[in-house]
Amino acid sequence: MEPKRIREGYLVKRGSVFNTWKPMWVVLLEDGIEFYKKKSDNSPKGMIPLKGSTLTSPCQDFGKRMFVFKITTTKQQDHFFQAAFLEERDAWVRDIKKAIKCIEGGQKFARKSTRRSIRLPETVDLGALYLSMKDTEKGIKELNLEKDKKIFNHCFTGNCVIDWLVSNNSVRNRQEGLMIASSLLGEGYLQPAGELSKNAADGIAENPFLDNADAFYYFPDSGFFCEENSSDDDVILKEEFRGVIIKQGCLLKQGHRRKNWKVRKFVLREDPAYLHYYDPAGGEDPLGAIHLRGCVVTSVESSSDVRKSEEENLFEIITADEVHYFLQAATPKERTEWIKAIQVASRTGK
Repeated sequence: MEPKRIREGYLVKRGSVFNTWKPMWVVLLEDGIEFYKKKSDNSPKGMIPLKGSTLTSPCQDFGKRMFVFKITTTKQQDHFFQAAFLEERDAWVRDIKKAIKCIEGGQKFARKSTRRSIRLPETVDLGALYLSMKDTEKGIKELNLEKDKKIFNHCFTGNCVIDWLVSNNSVRNRQEGLMIASSLLGEGYLQPAGELSKNAADGIAENPFLDNADAFYYFPDSGFFCEENSSDDDVILKEEFRGVIIKQGCLLKQGHRRKNWKVRKFVLREDPAYLHYYDPAGGEDPLGAIHLRGCVVTSVESSSDVRKSEEENLFEIITADEVHYFLQAATPKERTEWIKAIQVASRTGK
């Protein structure tokens, strides 16, 4: 009997020989992880046994490369994977940890919640807390804040974070809130914006997180950017980057010239409505952008440029300038989600 497939999707994997980062189709099984060069391949490029393995997340061994986790096998071999965004990394990490625990206990993997009531701050579910903080109605309000002749967009202050934690009964006092906020910062759920908060996060201050009205922070997927400071790494001057990120992930994209298919990381923004695509293996600048205002997006059942085994879950974007883009999702559900999100953005964005 074949092992049960728990989770599958595109991740960027670091090579064990040349140390290059490449997108792979990754499949989590009950007893190990298989990775394929392409989703349509019949044989995996490699297999990582989970028995006795340990998982490290977040893995911060690679500087600016975010959302990385590490699996270390019993033979002390390290395998590094990078997700496209924070929630995706956490979903993989959660399932891999559970799979390892099931192997150790001789149990079958099952998606049954075993969450217990939270009594101590150390047992707080940071992932669930992060989602509550991002709630558009009851979460922390993202603002445009000005300091030192710079405008910080889609961010909030350190004392607002502590205020929110206390008012929502997530912590008993501000000191406890400071500890939780520092954990959120350390796990990558919060990011520092501006010199004051960045210096604290780098260890210059006594605490990595500051309960301070002058310390700015932002959510990693919020669309944060800083204006009027050409020397700052956070500056993004183009209008197309100012929209709030509403969806992101990896898809296959067909090239316009060679008609070949490559994995790309896509980031969907609204107001203004743009779909940027990046090399998932690295690079902060997008390879291209699709202006979605007035576009048409539909599912495609077949394409003459795609082999029969690879023509599932296709969809097409036709821009207002009549440029055609063919994309492929991993599942029918994922294709539907992308089509709906793009349709909404195209109607509401500039």
